[in-house]
Amino acid sequence: MVRKTWYSESLSLFTDLYELTMAYGYWKMGMLGEEAVFHLSFRKWPFQGGFAIAAGLETLINYLESFSFTASDIDYLHSLTDPQKKPLFEKDFLNYLKELKFTCDVDAVPEGTLVFPYEPLIRIKGPILQAQILESVVLNIINFQTLIATKAARVCLAAAGDSVVEFGMRRAQGIDGAISASRAAFIGGCDSTSHLLAGKLFGIPVRGTQAHSWIMAFENEIDSFRAFAKVMPHNTLFLIDTYDTLEGARNAVRVADSLKGEDFELLGVRLDSGDLNHLSIEVRKILDAAGYPHAKIMASNELDEHLIRDLKHQGSKVSIWGVGTNLVTGKDQPALDGVYKLSAVKTEKGVWEDKIKISEQTAKVTIPGFLQVRRYYQEGHFLGDAIFDERDPPSENPNLINMFDENFRKDFPKKTAFHDLLVPIYRKGKLCYEPPSLKEVQKKSKQELSQLLPAMKRFINPQPYFVSLDKKLHDKRLLLIEKMRRKT
Repeated sequence: MVRKTWYSESLSLFTDLYELTMAYGYWKMGMLGEEAVFHLSFRKWPFQGGFAIAAGLETLINYLESFSFTASDIDYLHSLTDPQKKPLFEKDFLNYLKELKFTCDVDAVPEGTLVFPYEPLIRIKGPILQAQILESVVLNIINFQTLIATKAARVCLAAAGDSVVEFGMRRAQGIDGAISASRAAFIGGCDSTSHLLAGKLFGIPVRGTQAHSWIMAFENEIDSFRAFAKVMPHNTLFLIDTYDTLEGARNAVRVADSLKGEDFELLGVRLDSGDLNHLSIEVRKILDAAGYPHAKIMASNELDEHLIRDLKHQGSKVSIWGVGTNLVTGKDQPALDGVYKLSAVKTEKGVWEDKIKISEQTAKVTIPGFLQVRRYYQEGHFLGDAIFDERDPPSENPNLINMFDENFRKDFPKKTAFHDLLVPIYRKGKLCYEPPSLKEVQKKSKQELSQLLPAMKRFINPQPYFVSLDKKLHDKRLLLIEKMRRKT
């Protein structure tokens, strides 16, 4: 059963105007029966890394399950005018939209799957008008959540098994950005969030104790600690850097000592400023000497995967990482460059005609056909991926051509294990896929990362993963490029 979220209401106008002007054009030109295939993919490795984690599919399903143009949507569209102050859309077209039902086929890569540049994450096949209208919202949902899930995975790789708490709601890009980021961060590996609404919507564990304002609201630090210990005896993690960090650690110990024998447990302390490496080492000494070796040290303050990795290498004693701004905004790359491109159109004669967009920039030349991705693997790790046309799959001994270097080719042995990544989500507008729980998605993302070679998970100059075109698709693409260039 699909879990309802904040996309349960109609959001059909959550799109760009040009999607509706093109839809109007298809309607006006009598192209309602024309079918098309579109794919969503991205071109650049996010964060200059070696992988991405697919995310956002269940959110998209929620959107599609409620897809319709309401009376108020139609009234708004009716109010739009062209530069001559005439109605932008005919009334009959708006009536058509009011009765429109989603009837497309959708195939997608399940959430938590490792994905790479140029591979289709989503494939939509159906009436061209419907598939066109979906472009903007599909990109918005999948681009952002895939970006943040990927960032979270990198942070968790740096933490090397330590707990990572997503702390970013207050600095996220608006309400929707915060909700989507919390969800995606959990998929990427964060074990909890500070964000209560995300906890309610998605079942993500929530964590949090107090801020500096709590400490400052009391006459002194030790009084604030005593008060909080009384209020939350089993959720006590003291923030110790409001005035003097090391004295704060000693005050935490004093309060814990005074409550020995009572119904109280010191979970740990949090550092939010200063030299996190030096302070964590000194605080660990204070806690251990006082007899609290199990009390954790948490750190926050503008953390990202690079700083966490460096602190770990320096011998930091932090074991819980609260990561906020840099995670939920994807700060060093705030957008995934996902694109949604037409790849085939069904002619009036019922024949599918492949389509291609060519460009002076090689990276922007699209891939034609009904695309699928085949992942080859052996002995617990992934060998490489092949993008192919589903109507003409690779042979048992596939001849694969690297997407980024035509001179680099591979032939996998006949019995090499593989599976195809895109799975059916909708058939003729009917949902045929049961989304896994978010915890299961997170488990999948961790399993997928474990099957990627360590060199491909480096933060600096990772070894590229082998992404290829099946030779038959590669050759067809070249022929189409040549054909289109002759036309122009």
